[in-house]
This record gives sequence, structure tokens and C-alpha cells, in this order.
Amino acid sequence: MSTSTTAAPPGATPGAAARTTGPVTQDDVVTRSSARHALALTRIGTAVVFLWPFTDKLVGLGYATPRERAWLAGGAPTQGYLENGAQGPLASTFAAMASPVTDWLFMLGLLGVGLALLLGIGLRVAAVSGTVLFAMLWLSQWPLAAGSNNPVVDDHVLVILLLAVLATTLAGDTWGLGRRWAALPLVRRAAWRRGRAAGRAPRPGR
Repeated sequence: MSTSTTAAPPGATPGAAARTTGPVTQDDVVTRSSARHALALTRIGTAVVFLWPFTDKLVGLGYATPRERAWLAGGAPTQGYLENGAQGPLASTFAAMASPVTDWLFMLGLLGVGLALLLGIGLRVAAVSGTVLFAMLWLSQWPLAAGSNNPVVDDHVLVILLLAVLATTLAGDTWGLGRRWAALPLVRRAAWRRGRAAGRAPRPGR
């Protein structure tokens, strides 16, 4: 059985060729350990942004959702809001969308994105899904209307920006399962699931 190796470029340090294969890690993207830890804390905090409303609407924690209106108690997580709470020029459109299907899509979206962030896997998919979810919420509240606290950047926009940062900095590698996720054959074959190309170039001086 023959094997092939990649020759190191002239002037490269010994062993540089070996580092040209394998998944990119957060160490290659974010060089300061303090920054990696800050991103990990941000990732976990953002996971709570999705998992808390999922749990509250599922069982009724008594905060935004009383127990008698919980999904498990027969409540509808989205239908009442879409029919009566949506604002702006798209209010009628959101009201027409209200159905058990929107309940399932909303709850599964919260759960899926929240778990991905908590575990540190599939952050690019989570970022896209979370962006779609929060963009819909933004449209349903229509902050552009007079009287809005901030018509330019509100909490929905901030979450969308955070998701982009977490996905592009591979924030799941620190205090998460991002490195194991990157090593899976399925992820290596489809680099978009990781968020960066599967190969990496040697870093100068390493």
C-alpha cells in the first residue's frame, strides 16, 4: 500500500506539512485563550436565550407562560401571538400563518438552535436557523414603527449578530464538542457544516 505526503514549502518548519491536513480549529482562528473563553461563555449564554423560552412554553415555568397555558397542557406557543400580538404591515400575514404547524416549527427551532449552541456543534446551521427565526420575530414586532425603543438595532438583531460571530469563530471548540464534530466524516465531507474549509494552512513560525 502506497501513501502520499504533502511536502512542506521551502523554509517551512519541520512538520509543517502534517499540519496542512485536518479540520481547522478555533486555535487557528482565535489566538488568545481569554478570547476563546469569552466566546464560549457568550455561546452558552446565547443557548439560554433559545432554551429558556422553549422550556417555559413547553411546561409553563410561570414567567412568560403560566402552567395552565403550557404546550404540554394544551396551550399553543405561537398561535395566540401570531393572531393577536403581531404588529406592523405584516400582521395579517402572520395571523394567517397561525396553526399547530407554526407551534411545532417554532418550538423545534428554539430547541435545535439552543442545543447546538450549548453543545458547540453545527454552529453554522444553528446560526442560519436562528437568524431566520429571529428575523421573523423582528418582522412580527416591526420595531420600525413609531414608539419603538430602537428602530435600528434591537435585541433580535443583536442575537443574529452574535450567532454570526459564534459560527465564524468556531466557538464550539472551547467548552464544547466542536472539535469532535469537526472530525466526523460527514462534516469533513461537507465543510459548510463546520463553517470553514476542512483543510488548514500551516501558521508561520509553528
